[in-house]
Amino acid sequence: MITTLSAKTPVIVQGITGRMGRTHAGLMRAYGTNMVGGTSTRAMPEGVDGMPVFASCAAAAAATGAVGSVVMAPPDGTRAAVEEALAAGIKLLVTPAEGVPVHDAIAIGRAVRAAGATWVGASNPGLAVPGEMKMGFLPDVCLAPGPVAIMSKSGTLSYEVGYRLVRAGLGQSLWIGVGGDAVKGVRFADLLAPFNADPRTFAIALIGEVGGVEEEEFSDVLVSTPHSKPVYALIAGREAKEGVAMGHAGALTYGASGTITTKTERLTAAGARVFASIESMIQAMTADLAAHRRTG
Repeated sequence: MITTLSAKTPVIVQGITGRMGRTHAGLMRAYGTNMVGGTSTRAMPEGVDGMPVFASCAAAAAATGAVGSVVMAPPDGTRAAVEEALAAGIKLLVTPAEGVPVHDAIAIGRAVRAAGATWVGASNPGLAVPGEMKMGFLPDVCLAPGPVAIMSKSGTLSYEVGYRLVRAGLGQSLWIGVGGDAVKGVRFADLLAPFNADPRTFAIALIGEVGGVEEEEFSDVLVSTPHSKPVYALIAGREAKEGVAMGHAGALTYGASGTITTKTERLTAAGARVFASIESMIQAMTADLAAHRRTG
């Protein structure tokens, strides 16, 4: 569903009356997202900033036709909120909360798959189709339509990459923050096929970090994908200490597992180009796109 998102996609916010829900519902609407309302534990006939507020996802979906939801719930309330949304027929869930209990994340993943839905999160800034819509809290200054699709574990690092792409005159076709939790919904490997199929995308930027095996999983899929679009990778955590979580729950290395070295070697062997800095990655993208335009 991610590659079919547009400014017409109807989106709600679960928890729209809270401070974060209200703030980001307004910012998403201001960016162009089709914000059709939200939910709260109590219905509000007067709405929030012109957006209707319903007592349940079922009522919201029935009244608005919403297919996407940004779940502004605390970590221990995310599972119940997602299950409510799925029961209402919502097909795309973005859950920014960090620290969703692992057993809840496993249950969410199982429920999402059973419903044929898509879950982006947890512990993520959201997603965007730059120039059209966004779900979550990606900064507007980092967004502009362009040919580079971003997949990222790190919100903050991806903001800098996105901003540099805008400054370089490149921009983005799609932007998916997969989140930094070890147990999550969409993973890097899941995005290669849709990014390759997206006609707006010329290149793929993978913003990874130490810990876990997500970059290695992506490498396995890349190896088995003939004629993939070029992949440019940046792996954060070069100075990470073994056995210490570096910000994200999934950013944890033990021995030779999940290190900068192993990820770099696997990605390089699969055909991706791995860079030591954002600047060098953006320069390579700029040069490659210019050469493609001259010969294409």
